[in-house]
Amino acid sequence: MQLLYHLIEIIVKCVVVFGCLMLCVAYMTWLERKVLGHIQIRYGPNRCGPFGLLQPFSDGIKAFFKEDLIPGRADKVVFVLAPMIAIVTAISIFAVIPFGNQFTIPGTNWVVKLRLADIDIGLLYIFGLASIGEFGIVLGGWSSGNKYGLTGSLRAAAQMISYEVALGLSIIGVIILSQSLRLTEIVNLQAGGFWNWNVWYQPVAFILYIICGLAEINRTPFDMPEAESELACGFNIEYSSMKFALFFMAEYAHMITMAAVAVTLFWGGWQPPLPFLSFIPGVVWFCIKLFIFVFFFIWQRGTFPRLRYDQIMKFGWKILFPLTLVNLLITALVISLKG
Repeated sequence: MQLLYHLIEIIVKCVVVFGCLMLCVAYMTWLERKVLGHIQIRYGPNRCGPFGLLQPFSDGIKAFFKEDLIPGRADKVVFVLAPMIAIVTAISIFAVIPFGNQFTIPGTNWVVKLRLADIDIGLLYIFGLASIGEFGIVLGGWSSGNKYGLTGSLRAAAQMISYEVALGLSIIGVIILSQSLRLTEIVNLQAGGFWNWNVWYQPVAFILYIICGLAEINRTPFDMPEAESELACGFNIEYSSMKFALFFMAEYAHMITMAAVAVTLFWGGWQPPLPFLSFIPGVVWFCIKLFIFVFFFIWQRGTFPRLRYDQIMKFGWKILFPLTLVNLLITALVISLKG
């Protein structure tokens, strides 16, 4: 019977997390268009439903009924699999994100943990899947048989290699402080108030993580793989219908997971900013912090211009990479001196 309860719990949590994540991805399109509209002194979506709230469903229906074209010169199998790789890896990362503490269902002894899996190598799992997700973009551009798509995929590969190194090194300081790769332990060590959050102990690593994270999810000013003004939409130029939509869903899903990891590692996860606010459920605090990061990712798109490709490469290797090494060296030195 206990095994049956455990199986039911896993299924219910998977359905709830997947459904909530897909709903968030859908409304990320609405939020981004609204925020960018106000930044550019426009209204944004305001015709489909109140305040344009039904716009994501309208866009989804339109994309679903679009003609699905596959170029004759494309590698058809890889062409179809590429967007699936991108979206599946983006969603799978959320399996190890702890978005709240455990609670007991009233009237029972059934303890529910607000996470799908709590593994010892949670951080390795996240960055491994994030790296695999980039293959969806690379394979999508390469398999299309289009020169613009190929150029976009090559840019994506070079950018991934350049910033993945700095991104990985930026979190090692947090690992050293926590002495664990388990995300729940990292969150629990930040309990007691906002002054215990890792962002105060690793401010340089936090800034480096945000910058490298933007490059990892191909957001402005690092959106070179799909630079419309240069590559006519880049790696996904030959995609249409739901395959085209899957790439955009993957980008927004990656944005949410990148923000969720930042909240977990640096902003205390589900922990409240002040101890007396602990009566508010942890999942509420997690969602509030997550929204702040997501809003920042959208806001900076309407603020910063796109960099040149050579500037992005130089910035990654000549500035960010040395800074991550210096931050790691200082962190290790301070920890060793404290004994």
